[in-house]
Amino acid sequence: MKVVLLNKNTEILVAKYDTATSVFTKIYEVKNIDYAPYILKSLYLANDINDASFRTNLSEWFKERGIPQWRDKLDLLLHRLNITAPYELLDKAFGLSLSDQYWLKPYDSDISYDDINFFDNDFDYAEFMEASLSTNSKLITKESSLKTPNNTTDGMLKKAWIIDNGTRYLLKGGYKNEILQPFNEVLASMICERLGFAHVTYTLDIYKDMVVSKCPCFITKDTELITCHQLRNDMSRGDNSIEDYEEYIKKLESNGIKKAREKVENMYILDFLIMNEDRHLNNFGIIRDVNTLKWLDVAPIFDNGQSMNVEYYDDEEMHISGKGRFFYEVKPFAEIIKVVKDITRIDVKKIEDLPEEFAKLLHQYQNITKMSDKRINLLCILLTRQINKLKKIIKDTKSSA
Repeated sequence: MKVVLLNKNTEILVAKYDTATSVFTKIYEVKNIDYAPYILKSLYLANDINDASFRTNLSEWFKERGIPQWRDKLDLLLHRLNITAPYELLDKAFGLSLSDQYWLKPYDSDISYDDINFFDNDFDYAEFMEASLSTNSKLITKESSLKTPNNTTDGMLKKAWIIDNGTRYLLKGGYKNEILQPFNEVLASMICERLGFAHVTYTLDIYKDMVVSKCPCFITKDTELITCHQLRNDMSRGDNSIEDYEEYIKKLESNGIKKAREKVENMYILDFLIMNEDRHLNNFGIIRDVNTLKWLDVAPIFDNGQSMNVEYYDDEEMHISGKGRFFYEVKPFAEIIKVVKDITRIDVKKIEDLPEEFAKLLHQYQNITKMSDKRINLLCILLTRQINKLKKIIKDTKSSA
């Protein structure tokens, strides 16, 4: 099948695409590589448009737009959708996403981006949402239910895009039988709001006796999210995450991102406070204008659910891992927080009452989550402990100045 890869209305390349395997087998013409996905542009060899490695990376990039193989209860979801592999969904809606503007158009088609994009055009989501989040769901019956941005959602958690009063929202449940992740997202929003960190606002919602997090889409039809993973593809990579971090900051600053260091530091301050264990390279990055290719800003802080993990507890002590991700390394939070150049700019007083507020939130939904009073108390003790640790770090920094 001959297709055109586009970024919104800009043609990037013309290629032969095998729908059975989701593989690009030939590239006929490269029209505008500047508008290609960032990770692909850095791999492009202008003197050989059919370089095997470029075609392989193009195919891998497109497949990775699909639901990942590690999605919670993926086998059940595929059964309900009546497909055998996530990449089969990519052909249902031109590979469109709500994270960027890339799509595949049949070569002889006259369809336009304005006709099909999910930012302007409504989509059916009820059946897909039920298939993704419900414990008891029937097989999807409407073909239109497979023409949604839900085909290109990332991450391990069960999730679904919906439309509420014209706004696109992402709903996310917990992982397996864990119910804390949605509450962690809201806690992160509360912290960011009080400390003035740019963030995606999460709220709670109820779907079929399940508490889910709900956040608006922070990408528009004129922007895209480029993750740190993609940005690092054309950076030198060493064996020192601190050096890689510094190079990443310089890259942001050299591309016009204002206060880049402070904004990235804010993310690690939040991770310290909520003990976020999963700050991988695909859940932070930058926002780029797809029309001008200008780097606009650091992406607002999002995806904070894997936090506040009390591994187990007994009558005397609770046990926690105390480690998070810093680029490709797993490090103690006490080490990660050291990358913050000016920790004294944080006013901890603004979050001192958060443990009490978090407890109220957890108790409010206790009839649904069945979370014990003891667990709620331990979570609030953990949050208080982290706030006090940050307070001490700030105090010690001021004393040594």
